[in-house]
Amino acid sequence: MVAQGFTVDLNKPLVFQVGHLGEDYQEWIHQPIVSKEGPRFFASDFWEFLTCTVWWAIPVIWLPVVCYCIFTSAKMGHTTTDILLMLGLGIFVWTLMEYTLHRFVFHIKTKSYWANTAHYLIHGCHHKHPMDGLRLVFPPAATAVLLFPLWNFVKLLATPSTTPAIFGGGLLGYVMYDVTHYYVHHGQPTNDVVRSLKKYHLNHHFRIQDMGFGITSSLWDKVFGTLPPLKTA
Repeated sequence: MVAQGFTVDLNKPLVFQVGHLGEDYQEWIHQPIVSKEGPRFFASDFWEFLTCTVWWAIPVIWLPVVCYCIFTSAKMGHTTTDILLMLGLGIFVWTLMEYTLHRFVFHIKTKSYWANTAHYLIHGCHHKHPMDGLRLVFPPAATAVLLFPLWNFVKLLATPSTTPAIFGGGLLGYVMYDVTHYYVHHGQPTNDVVRSLKKYHLNHHFRIQDMGFGITSSLWDKVFGTLPPLKTA
C-alpha cells in the first residue's frame, strides 16, 4: 500500500495518507509545521472528536482518581509518611516509563503503511504539528484502557494496601508529565527551571530529534547517554 513518490495533501484528512509515504515518512514528520491550528485527521466527525483533548481535562479527570488511590491506602492503615513514600516511588517509576515510552515506542522507526499510520496517531502527528494544542495531551479514553494492565502490574509486585498509593503516584506522575508537556509548548515560563525545560524539549523537536527524550526532567537522558550536546556557536 506504500506509494512511490507519494505527496501528502495537507488539505485532506491525514491519517490514512501518511502510511503511503513508506520510508520517506520519518523524514516527513521531522519537518515540523509550526501552527496552532492542527490538521484534520479523519473525515468522520466522531473519530476526529476522539483525537482532540483540551489540556485541563487531564487533571480534572485523573486527579480525583489519584486522591481516591491515596485515600484507599490510608484507609488500610498507612501513615502520611508511608503514603508520601509510595507516591514518590510511583512518580519515580513514571519518570522512567516516560523516558522509555518516548524513546523506544514514540520514536520507533517505521516504513510500512500500517506501521506509519499507527505511529502518526501515537506520536508522529506531534512532531509534524508540535504546536497543535488539542493533540498534545493523551486522550483520556486511551489512557483509561492502558491503566488496567498497569494497575494489574503494580498489584502483582506490591501488597494489597500499597498498590493503590503506588499506582496513584504513577498516575500523578503522568498528570504532571502531560501538563508540563503542554506548558513547555504553549506557556511563557518566567521560572528558570521551567524555562530550561522548555528549551530542552523544543531542542528535541527542532534540532536533535533522536536525543533528549525526557519531558519533566533530563535525568534518564543523563543515565542512558541520550543527553543532547550543548549548542555551540
